[in-house]
Amino acid sequence: MLEMLESSHVSLSSVTDLEEARRVHVADSLSGLVCPEVRQARNALDLGSGGGFPGVPLAVLLPGCRFTLIDSVGRKVEFLGEVISALGLENAQAVKARSEDLAAGEGREVFDLVTARAVAPLSVLAELASPLLGEGGHLVAWKGDPEPDSEATIAGNQGRLAMKVLRQETVVPYQGSRERRLYVLVKTGPTPDGLPRRPGMARKRPIGGK
Repeated sequence: MLEMLESSHVSLSSVTDLEEARRVHVADSLSGLVCPEVRQARNALDLGSGGGFPGVPLAVLLPGCRFTLIDSVGRKVEFLGEVISALGLENAQAVKARSEDLAAGEGREVFDLVTARAVAPLSVLAELASPLLGEGGHLVAWKGDPEPDSEATIAGNQGRLAMKVLRQETVVPYQGSRERRLYVLVKTGPTPDGLPRRPGMARKRPIGGK
Protein backbone atom coordinates (compact mmCIF):
# COMPACT_ATOMS: atom_id res chain seq x y z
CA MET A 1 0.00 0.00 0.00
CA LEU A 2 2.74 2.45 0.94
CA GLU A 3 4.52 1.86 -2.36
CA MET A 4 1.29 2.75 -4.13
CA LEU A 5 0.96 5.87 -1.99
CA GLU A 6 4.51 6.88 -2.83
CA SER A 7 4.03 6.47 -6.58
CA SER A 8 0.48 7.83 -6.84
CA HIS A 9 -0.07 11.00 -8.90
CA VAL A 10 -3.05 11.83 -6.68
CA SER A 11 -2.36 14.24 -3.83
CA LEU A 12 -3.08 11.97 -0.88
CA SER A 13 -0.53 12.84 1.76
CA SER A 14 2.39 15.14 2.38
CA VAL A 15 4.26 12.11 3.76
CA THR A 16 5.28 9.66 1.04
CA ASP A 17 8.69 8.41 2.21
CA LEU A 18 8.09 4.74 2.96
CA GLU A 19 9.68 4.55 6.38
CA GLU A 20 8.15 7.82 7.53
CA ALA A 21 4.76 6.83 6.15
CA ARG A 22 4.97 3.51 7.97
CA ARG A 23 5.31 5.40 11.24
CA VAL A 24 3.15 8.44 10.60
CA HIS A 25 0.27 6.69 8.83
CA VAL A 26 0.27 2.96 9.54
CA ALA A 27 1.41 2.95 13.17
CA ASP A 28 -0.89 5.86 13.93
CA SER A 29 -3.82 4.09 12.29
CA LEU A 30 -3.19 0.88 14.21
CA SER A 31 -3.08 2.75 17.51
CA GLY A 32 -6.86 2.59 17.28
CA LEU A 33 -6.66 -1.08 18.24
CA VAL A 34 -6.25 -0.04 21.87
CA CYS A 35 -9.99 0.68 21.80
CA PRO A 36 -12.25 -2.36 22.28
CA GLU A 37 -14.87 -0.44 20.29
CA VAL A 38 -12.56 -0.77 17.28
CA ARG A 39 -11.46 -4.36 17.91
CA GLN A 40 -15.02 -5.59 18.37
CA ALA A 41 -16.66 -3.74 15.46
CA ARG A 42 -18.38 -5.71 12.73
CA ASN A 43 -19.54 -3.00 10.31
CA ALA A 44 -17.35 0.10 10.17
CA LEU A 45 -17.23 3.26 8.09
CA ASP A 46 -14.04 5.26 7.61
CA LEU A 47 -15.09 8.88 7.15
CA GLY A 48 -13.08 10.98 4.68
CA SER A 49 -10.72 8.09 4.12
CA GLY A 50 -8.40 9.94 1.70
CA GLY A 51 -5.28 7.81 1.36
CA GLY A 52 -6.90 4.96 3.28
CA PHE A 53 -5.95 5.74 6.86
CA PRO A 54 -6.98 4.40 9.27
CA GLY A 55 -9.43 2.26 7.28
CA VAL A 56 -7.08 0.08 5.24
CA PRO A 57 -4.63 -0.90 8.00
CA LEU A 58 -7.54 -1.66 10.31
CA ALA A 59 -9.25 -3.75 7.63
CA VAL A 60 -6.07 -5.80 7.24
CA LEU A 61 -5.84 -6.48 10.98
CA LEU A 62 -9.59 -6.96 11.54
CA PRO A 63 -10.80 -9.41 8.86
CA GLY A 64 -14.02 -10.04 10.77
CA CYS A 65 -15.14 -6.43 10.33
CA ARG A 66 -16.59 -5.00 7.13
CA PHE A 67 -15.08 -1.61 6.28
CA THR A 68 -16.65 0.99 4.01
CA LEU A 69 -14.15 3.71 3.09
CA ILE A 70 -15.83 6.87 1.84
CA ASP A 71 -14.47 10.04 0.29
CA SER A 72 -16.08 12.71 -1.84
CA VAL A 73 -13.10 12.97 -4.21
CA GLY A 74 -13.32 10.49 -7.07
CA ARG A 75 -9.57 10.18 -7.66
CA LYS A 76 -9.01 9.27 -4.03
CA VAL A 77 -11.73 6.64 -4.16
CA GLU A 78 -10.18 5.16 -7.31
CA PHE A 79 -6.85 4.93 -5.48
CA LEU A 80 -8.53 3.26 -2.52
CA GLY A 81 -10.15 0.73 -4.83
CA GLU A 82 -6.78 -0.09 -6.34
CA VAL A 83 -5.24 -0.57 -2.89
CA ILE A 84 -8.10 -2.80 -1.73
CA SER A 85 -7.74 -4.90 -4.88
CA ALA A 86 -3.95 -5.12 -4.62
CA LEU A 87 -4.15 -6.26 -1.01
CA GLY A 88 -6.93 -8.72 -1.73
CA LEU A 89 -9.12 -7.25 1.00
CA GLU A 90 -12.49 -8.95 0.83
CA ASN A 91 -13.78 -7.05 3.86
CA ALA A 92 -13.35 -3.54 2.46
CA GLN A 93 -14.94 -1.36 -0.21
CA ALA A 94 -14.31 2.20 -1.37
CA VAL A 95 -17.32 4.41 -2.06
CA LYS A 96 -17.48 7.91 -3.55
CA ALA A 97 -20.00 9.67 -1.34
CA ARG A 98 -20.66 12.53 1.00
CA SER A 99 -21.42 11.15 4.44
CA GLU A 100 -24.62 13.20 4.62
CA ASP A 101 -25.94 11.64 1.40
CA LEU A 102 -25.04 8.15 2.59
CA ALA A 103 -26.70 8.78 5.95
CA ALA A 104 -29.88 9.96 4.22
CA GLY A 105 -30.10 6.68 2.32
CA GLU A 106 -28.73 3.18 2.59
CA GLY A 107 -26.14 4.08 5.22
CA ARG A 108 -28.58 5.39 7.81
CA GLU A 109 -27.99 3.84 11.25
CA VAL A 110 -26.31 0.72 9.84
CA PHE A 111 -22.77 1.04 11.22
CA ASP A 112 -21.52 0.11 14.67
CA LEU A 113 -18.27 2.06 14.23
CA VAL A 114 -17.25 5.26 12.46
CA THR A 115 -13.55 6.14 12.30
CA ALA A 116 -12.10 9.51 11.32
CA ARG A 117 -8.50 10.71 11.15
CA ALA A 118 -7.49 14.28 10.29
CA VAL A 119 -10.94 15.11 8.92
CA ALA A 120 -12.72 17.80 10.96
CA PRO A 121 -13.28 19.17 14.48
CA LEU A 122 -14.70 16.64 16.89
CA SER A 123 -18.10 18.35 17.13
CA VAL A 124 -18.45 18.25 13.35
CA LEU A 125 -17.47 14.58 13.31
CA ALA A 126 -20.09 13.86 15.97
CA GLU A 127 -22.78 15.38 13.77
CA LEU A 128 -21.64 13.53 10.66
CA ALA A 129 -21.31 10.20 12.46
CA SER A 130 -24.59 10.30 14.37
CA PRO A 131 -27.01 9.39 11.54
CA LEU A 132 -24.62 6.71 10.26
CA LEU A 133 -24.43 4.89 13.60
CA GLY A 134 -26.95 2.57 15.12
CA GLU A 135 -27.88 3.22 18.73
CA GLY A 136 -24.95 2.21 20.92
CA GLY A 137 -22.50 2.53 18.02
CA HIS A 138 -19.23 4.39 18.41
CA LEU A 139 -17.22 7.13 16.79
CA VAL A 140 -13.44 6.90 17.27
CA ALA A 141 -11.63 10.04 16.18
CA TRP A 142 -7.84 10.35 15.87
CA LYS A 143 -6.71 13.69 17.33
CA GLY A 144 -3.44 15.31 18.24
CA ASP A 145 -4.55 17.76 20.92
CA PRO A 146 -7.58 17.92 23.20
CA GLU A 147 -10.64 19.73 21.84
CA PRO A 148 -12.39 21.11 24.93
CA ASP A 149 -14.59 23.45 22.89
CA SER A 150 -15.89 20.55 20.83
CA GLU A 151 -16.40 18.48 23.96
CA ALA A 152 -18.51 21.29 25.44
CA THR A 153 -20.51 21.64 22.22
CA ILE A 154 -21.29 17.94 22.15
CA ALA A 155 -22.25 17.89 25.84
CA GLY A 156 -24.49 20.92 25.39
CA ASN A 157 -26.28 19.56 22.32
CA GLN A 158 -27.15 16.00 23.28
CA GLY A 159 -30.68 16.42 22.02
CA ARG A 160 -29.52 17.56 18.58
CA LEU A 161 -26.67 15.07 18.19
CA ALA A 162 -27.49 11.96 20.26
CA MET A 163 -23.74 11.64 20.81
CA LYS A 164 -21.74 11.57 24.04
CA VAL A 165 -17.99 11.67 24.65
CA LEU A 166 -17.09 8.56 26.64
CA ARG A 167 -13.36 9.05 27.09
CA GLN A 168 -10.02 9.86 25.55
CA GLU A 169 -7.32 7.26 25.04
CA THR A 170 -3.78 8.65 25.09
CA VAL A 171 -1.45 6.80 22.72
CA VAL A 172 2.14 7.03 21.53
CA PRO A 173 1.91 5.35 18.11
CA TYR A 174 5.64 4.81 17.58
CA GLN A 175 8.93 5.50 19.31
CA GLY A 176 9.66 9.21 19.23
CA SER A 177 6.06 10.17 18.49
CA ARG A 178 4.36 12.80 20.59
CA GLU A 179 1.27 11.79 22.48
CA ARG A 180 -1.91 11.59 20.47
CA ARG A 181 -5.52 11.14 21.49
CA LEU A 182 -8.29 8.85 20.42
CA TYR A 183 -11.69 10.30 21.27
CA VAL A 184 -14.35 7.64 21.82
CA LEU A 185 -17.98 8.75 21.48
CA VAL A 186 -21.18 6.71 21.72
CA LYS A 187 -24.53 7.11 19.95
CA THR A 188 -26.99 7.50 22.80
CA GLY A 189 -30.33 7.12 21.06
CA PRO A 190 -32.17 7.27 17.75
CA THR A 191 -30.99 9.81 15.20
CA PRO A 192 -32.56 13.17 16.05
CA ASP A 193 -34.86 14.89 13.61
CA GLY A 194 -32.94 17.16 11.29
CA LEU A 195 -29.94 14.88 10.81
CA PRO A 196 -28.25 14.60 8.47
CA ARG A 197 -28.28 18.20 7.35
CA ARG A 198 -27.44 19.15 3.78
CA PRO A 199 -23.90 18.31 2.67
CA GLY A 200 -21.41 20.84 3.96
CA MET A 201 -23.65 22.42 6.58
CA ALA A 202 -21.92 20.72 9.52
CA ARG A 203 -18.76 22.62 8.66
CA LYS A 204 -20.30 25.87 7.46
CA ARG A 205 -22.80 26.28 10.27
CA PRO A 206 -21.72 23.94 13.06
CA ILE A 207 -24.18 23.02 15.75
CA GLY A 208 -23.50 25.16 18.77
CA GLY A 209 -21.52 27.64 16.69
CA LYS A 210 -21.80 31.34 17.13
